[in-house]
Amino acid sequence: MILREKTILILSPQSWGKMVLSKQHYAIELANRGNRVYFLNPPEVNNARVKAVDMDPSGIKNLFIIRHKINFPYRIKFHAIRLFHFFMQFHIRKILRTIEHPIDIIWSFDLGNLYPFRFFTGVNIKIFHPVDEPLNQTAIDAEAGCTIIFSVTKEILEKYSFSQAPRFFINHGLSSEFLQKKSKSEQTGGALQAGFSGNLTRNDIDHQILLQIVKENSAIHFHFWGSYHITQSNISGTNDPVIAAFIKNLQENQNVSLHGPVGTSELAAAIQEMDLFLICYDVQKDQSKGTNYHKIMEYLSTGKVIISNNVTTYSKEPGLVQMVKERNNNHNLPGLFREIISNLASYNTPALQQQRRAFAEDNLYSKQLDRIESILSAPPQSTQPAGKSSLIEA
Repeated sequence: MILREKTILILSPQSWGKMVLSKQHYAIELANRGNRVYFLNPPEVNNARVKAVDMDPSGIKNLFIIRHKINFPYRIKFHAIRLFHFFMQFHIRKILRTIEHPIDIIWSFDLGNLYPFRFFTGVNIKIFHPVDEPLNQTAIDAEAGCTIIFSVTKEILEKYSFSQAPRFFINHGLSSEFLQKKSKSEQTGGALQAGFSGNLTRNDIDHQILLQIVKENSAIHFHFWGSYHITQSNISGTNDPVIAAFIKNLQENQNVSLHGPVGTSELAAAIQEMDLFLICYDVQKDQSKGTNYHKIMEYLSTGKVIISNNVTTYSKEPGLVQMVKERNNNHNLPGLFREIISNLASYNTPALQQQRRAFAEDNLYSKQLDRIESILSAPPQSTQPAGKSSLIEA
């Protein structure tokens, strides 16, 4: 089997941390299948405690975290990337020397083109797996040398249409922990509970509309899971005054609870207590451009209604996500929120809840890996959607 008992190096643009991302979920699932998995954090620049290369246990069998520090200025990546790559090829050799076994598979989620595929000689399977929108030429160039491409949106795949590598849609996955928790069947009195998970320090949240929804619905309690201070986050974010003011404004509302970043198990249990979920990003600023979000699959696992800005991947799937039609603004999102709240029972019927849960279960990370393994075992000559990776066509 292609994804069993192999040595796999995962290249991640985000460090291993408490906020568990798709890269980490794939690493865990691959390790659970008996592979030796090495998760390479992005380079640390100013941390004196990190050696050139450190190998740390993850606490999960077969899974190791590689922390590393480069001995040349990181800033040259933005001014002279060829020179940066010249130095990086020697650094990569140091990293590979710390791994006891030859690498069988390179699995890159890196859009920063930190580690070009060409530096990993002798590796036959080189997977490029962009799960965020490629926003610049560096992200486009990161594809060079891969043998196959997987992504979570057809829009991202289209941006790599020039590639000679076959391309496949694989939707965001779901950790099995979300299906091991039991959702409450219906609202049983008291305030409705609305959930939002994600990094609140990102500048692509639609601050004005989100605050409007919170303030106009004071009888609903809004729960936020995720970093609300830059020091809490292992993923990108900013601490500029606009975001600081937004978070302060959120905190001043008595119907808001900021829970901070939590682990997968804790989040899986907490969201089962929600009656509905909210997604509110400015598509014009959004790093995913309103095409797909990992959190949707987690919300769907509860069966409860999701109210959202426009998300193209789910636009043709009635019942899964309730979204505004407009791609360029969220002006109608507060009205849509009010409409759904006033008719919540009709949006959370047993049939709709079962449809959502079934969709989420069909996209477990274990099933996504089965699909990827099937593709890798018999790669087609032309680009095709990844079988039954979801109910949505690629």
